[in-house]
Amino acid sequence: MTGRVAYVNCAAGVAGDMLLGALIDAGADASVVEDTVSGLGVSGWTIAFDRTQRGGIAATHAVVKTEAGEQPHRPVSEIRRLLDAAALTARVRDRARRVFDTLAAAEAEVHGVPADEVVFHEVGAIDAIVDVVGVCAALDALGVERLVSSPIAVGHGSVRTSHGELPNPPPAVVRLLATRDAPIIGVDTTMELSTPTGVAILVALADSFGAFPSIAVESAGWGAGTADPAGRPNVVQVLIGTPTAAATAPRPGRTAVMLEVNVDDVTGEVLAHTVAALIAAGAHDAWAAPIVMKKGRPAHTVAALVDPADVDRLATVLLAETGSLGLRATSVERWPQRRVEASVDIDGHPVRVKVADGRAKPEHDDAVAAAHALGRPLRDVLREAETRALDGDPPS
Repeated sequence: MTGRVAYVNCAAGVAGDMLLGALIDAGADASVVEDTVSGLGVSGWTIAFDRTQRGGIAATHAVVKTEAGEQPHRPVSEIRRLLDAAALTARVRDRARRVFDTLAAAEAEVHGVPADEVVFHEVGAIDAIVDVVGVCAALDALGVERLVSSPIAVGHGSVRTSHGELPNPPPAVVRLLATRDAPIIGVDTTMELSTPTGVAILVALADSFGAFPSIAVESAGWGAGTADPAGRPNVVQVLIGTPTAAATAPRPGRTAVMLEVNVDDVTGEVLAHTVAALIAAGAHDAWAAPIVMKKGRPAHTVAALVDPADVDRLATVLLAETGSLGLRATSVERWPQRRVEASVDIDGHPVRVKVADGRAKPEHDDAVAAAHALGRPLRDVLREAETRALDGDPPS
């Protein structure tokens, strides 16, 4: 049986408690969610799912109450230990870990520190941990296998955080959005419409962003935010359904541009250097393919798949490296598969690995360096790195 799809409508913004409330409102078993979160072994909290209204719309407000006093600041390593030690299903643990790893990577970029050294402040507090694990538990309870999100609403101005006054949306939210090219909608308000926790959940778990998917709707839920502004219901809407026949057709992907040149006067070394230069400059992919041009001349097509915003810059690289007198560009759609980048330890040598849907691809240069340092065959290092990544070894 095909698993369910959840569509998240973020027209009013998104936060962890709003998502959790919406999923409970859509039919997730609250007791299952509470039991799952209790499995973390973190004390000092209770949760209530209150029926309320926002802008005249009945909704569920997930309210996490914690013991008095300042919440501890937890490093990402501690949260990983909590998740690994907890009595969670594999899918709940995997989803929750992806959320926190995604958020740690964004915070690392913002603060200029390694991801493993990130210390969560607001997101390390008990209520945020409950929100993230609770959402993952609710998705699991509803049998949701695919998550689709609308464009995410954001405000403007500034917001107050533990780091002081910051631009709205906050830097961590902006970084998170950029990791997935996630679309946004600007709303004329200085409220913090979308929080790092809420955006991290969608960026880490959503298979795509955009319009409603083709589903047969089985249930719907509305999750209330804490604020109740006039003129705009502060709710997240979630629709749960099963894919219809139309949904099995290719769905809209992400727009990209393919740049190409045909060259018949460059060496193999120049071709290899050009491909490497395009990748280093930010191309999604680059390659060279042999062709036959007019009058039977052997030649090559050099191509690069690039983001629309990078067309001018990457076109300059392609022309400069090949010496071509012109190029062509074609708009295409790409469907990148969601993947997670981990790092595994091979006898003291870190090897980065991309993991996606039960498959693992070690970073070749890392594996070569480890094999050379250890005096081991490259194929053995690749095999061990792949096995360790799929077995869920903690990142080194």
